[in-house]
Amino acid sequence: MSALLGIAVADFRERTRRPAYLVTLAAAIGLGWLAIPPADSVWVIMNAGGYRGLYDGAWVGTVTALAGGLWLMLGGFYVVRGTITRDRLTRVGQVLAATPLSRPTYLLGKLLSNFLVLASMAGVLAGTALALQVARGESYTVDLAALLAPFALFTLPVLAVTSAAAVLFETVRPLRAGLGNIVWFFVWTFLLIGSGGVPFGGFGLVVESMRASVVEQGLPRAGGFSLGLTGIDEPLRVFDWDGLVPTGELVAGRLVVLLVAVLVAVLPALWFDRFDVARAAEARRGAVAAGTGVGAAHATELGADIAAAAAAPGGAGSLSAGSLTAGSLTAAPVGRRPALARMVAGELRVLTSDLSRWWWLIAAGLNVAAVAWNGPGTAMLAAAWIWPVLVWSRLGTQHLEHGMDTLLGAYPGSLDRTAAQWLAGVALTAGTAVGPLAGMLLDGDAVRAAHWAAGALFIPSLALLLGTVTRTPRVFQVLYLIAWYLAANDVAAFDHMGIVLDGAGHPAGASAVAVGGAAFGLTAAALAVRRVQHLLR
Repeated sequence: MSALLGIAVADFRERTRRPAYLVTLAAAIGLGWLAIPPADSVWVIMNAGGYRGLYDGAWVGTVTALAGGLWLMLGGFYVVRGTITRDRLTRVGQVLAATPLSRPTYLLGKLLSNFLVLASMAGVLAGTALALQVARGESYTVDLAALLAPFALFTLPVLAVTSAAAVLFETVRPLRAGLGNIVWFFVWTFLLIGSGGVPFGGFGLVVESMRASVVEQGLPRAGGFSLGLTGIDEPLRVFDWDGLVPTGELVAGRLVVLLVAVLVAVLPALWFDRFDVARAAEARRGAVAAGTGVGAAHATELGADIAAAAAAPGGAGSLSAGSLTAGSLTAAPVGRRPALARMVAGELRVLTSDLSRWWWLIAAGLNVAAVAWNGPGTAMLAAAWIWPVLVWSRLGTQHLEHGMDTLLGAYPGSLDRTAAQWLAGVALTAGTAVGPLAGMLLDGDAVRAAHWAAGALFIPSLALLLGTVTRTPRVFQVLYLIAWYLAANDVAAFDHMGIVLDGAGHPAGASAVAVGGAAFGLTAAALAVRRVQHLLR
């Protein structure tokens, strides 16, 4: 037990010292503010059939707890994942491997550490709810039991499952990196749809309790309930709600959820290598032989290129700035710079170096299907522009993947390399959606073709800026998935592809000029950030 707590507490302390943790706490405060808007607000998080409860402990606690379970399950997963991978990269894992620490204990320690991080966010959310209850001025009675009970029933069990899933994903090789981020997004979506917006259920009991309160107070019957940020035409009517009285079945179900979380976290003990160097090396050799370890092979190739360049006539001094395009290292006399086309080709090669034949076959299949589809095929464009999300997320970060940042940063020409990365991203984006474009042109739909062109510029621009600023592919993966999902579900405000159509069949979102202008603005910002980063070295 002491070993388990030691791992959890040490890991928790290490993560709470990071600036990213403060950002997540600030996000939790923002979520609480959205959940308890002013009385005259034109948006709500929970619409109780045309009503909202009096801002007392029961209502603010329930709404913020439900919203916390909804959104922390998604964002919290991306916050806490990566701790096992970090132990592997920093060699802390090898130190732990030399101790008697068992695999189940280590995994449970990581589960507890993840849960502590997420629970601290939920705690900040609860504190924000209490502060806003007082600030809104409708009830000054502090009822901590009524406020905190919904967090225990609806939020903490969800966060336990999220913490366990983060541990599980890090022990399954295909899910350790970007693919796991995408898979989790769709797991989250599936759970939300299947549970009516509240993970693992329970929303029905809340709705029944609120409906009963409305009837008891002689008010008109409540309509449909909704949970999530929603715009309203006029402020909701207010009713008094005493809170949900938990049933034994609900409590038992939550305990089962907690037990499932523990089992999910311990399950990887069956295959987790516990940082055994020999087992890990054997697994890597097998992955390379099977064609799944391209990243490691590519790192070896880069090292060989550097060595060859350094051994060439003139040695390391003959490496020019332009010749150091990541993955395309060649010896060149000082002062010579390759043409932009050569730099773009080199960046495109690196960007796509890890892609298997199956990846290209699926991309080609989507394009063929788009051409064969009768009409412009908006669905096929959405499919074509979600497939390369992991590739786009490397823009702005690919020089960090194999420790190339220090080497490349020692040479001038950072803006040239950044521009080449952007052009490579544009080429990839256009190439993966040639089929939908052909369908638009065959239909004579020049308006949607213009939106296609704007989208082909916007996506790599967003990826490049986020990658350059955050120095991680994860932020783009998450934000783009959310934007893509909203656009695919006809939310015109997030449509960057021109797939949300109005009654006349024209794109209902921002104009192609606006999207294209935003793309160039994002690219200019990425170039400026990259220049500042280079000057600050």
